[in-house]
Amino acid sequence: MPLVVIRHKFSCSGLTCYEGQLVFCMTSVAILELKQRLSRLSEKDRRMASAYLLRLRHESANGRRRSARIMKEMDSGKKIRLQDLSASLGHGK
Repeated sequence: MPLVVIRHKFSCSGLTCYEGQLVFCMTSVAILELKQRLSRLSEKDRRMASAYLLRLRHESANGRRRSARIMKEMDSGKKIRLQDLSASLGHGK
């Protein structure tokens, strides 16, 4: 049974079964504690944690679908040159 993490359940803490999957529910207090611990990490450790979370995001089904959609948009001509982006954002003025 896969483990799925959800964070928007405020009344749940611990493990529960949801639609046939084992779900770990984080309380708002647990989320706050995690954020506080992350903020106390060194810059290097925060970068490593961020890279790990980004990898998890990209490995998820939603992340793969998002990447595929972006690649299809780029293949269809939805692209912008770096210098055009820089100019539109007002960099270099």
